[in-house]
Amino acid sequence: MQIEIYSKSNCAFCVKAKNLLNLKEIPFKEFIIQDPTNKHMDLKDNQKWITKEDLFNEFPNARTVPQIKIDNESIGGYNELVTYLDNAN
Repeated sequence: MQIEIYSKSNCAFCVKAKNLLNLKEIPFKEFIIQDPTNKHMDLKDNQKWITKEDLFNEFPNARTVPQIKIDNESIGGYNELVTYLDNAN
């Protein structure tokens, strides 16, 4: 299973999604929208900077974050991740 999370700093649901995946020991790649408040943040190996334009190119109808893809398919946000993982068991 390949999971990508598109997130931004100070987003409670982004943190909840990452914590859930870490708790379940499921690896993921994170794409963080860069803004003036986080531009000096050190990235981990599984993280990459993106712009808002990158987010909208990937998810044209996105209005919130996180946006989550599993195996290259958009599933939605945190609540959809919970449902997906519950149904995967």
